[in-house]
Amino acid sequence: MTIEVCAYSLQSCLTAQTAGADRVELCGSLSEGGTTPSIGLITEARRHLNLSLYVMIRPRGGDFLYSDTEIAVMRADIEAAKNAGADGIVLGLLRADGTVDEETTRTLVDLAQPLPVTFHRAFDMSRDPAEALEAIIRTGCARILTSGQATSAESGIPVLQQLVEQAAGRIEIMAGVGVSIRNAQALLNAGVDALHLSGKSSQASPMEYRRQELSMASAVLGEYERIEASADAIAPVVALAHYQK
Repeated sequence: MTIEVCAYSLQSCLTAQTAGADRVELCGSLSEGGTTPSIGLITEARRHLNLSLYVMIRPRGGDFLYSDTEIAVMRADIEAAKNAGADGIVLGLLRADGTVDEETTRTLVDLAQPLPVTFHRAFDMSRDPAEALEAIIRTGCARILTSGQATSAESGIPVLQQLVEQAAGRIEIMAGVGVSIRNAQALLNAGVDALHLSGKSSQASPMEYRRQELSMASAVLGEYERIEASADAIAPVVALAHYQK
């Protein structure tokens, strides 16, 4: 049972490592649900981490229907991540009709070789999970990150169980969204191959001077709030999962 932590900063990567996680999914732009991290963040994470490092390849927030120019950026980012020492790649592409973009995904999987590829929660936005599972298997991806097409992995347990049964060992099923020590056992009982969590906690900014009337960006975070991984949230899940190996 693998425990993967989604990290948006070097500090969160280090926290995941201290807490005993097996793998980090490194992302940028928490407020957009995760995009490609900077090359500086990838390089520093690789320099400090002993555990497996997977890099998100997502050129923007929003939907997963990408233009030719966006795919060109994804290709360049895959090459950059490989050169920076990534152990794996995370991506996901859909067609306008809600099916998996098999052809483009397969070309990116081939480009990522010899690194394994995780197909991310674009899967949860596809029109049919059984159909999408078979399409992703055909692309050569190593695993799927999914909440069972529900708002949380816990709510998606019935679909997760169906996916595990359908996959029959041909591809890993990794459960994510809202994973915590409270529901980890139920997810393990569903037969998934891995758990994915952020273990995030909110921290107040140390800024003393504040301009409360202005906002620089985030739709999720305030200017004076920071989100980092919490070892207290991650370590119990790691202990539970590793105990059952």
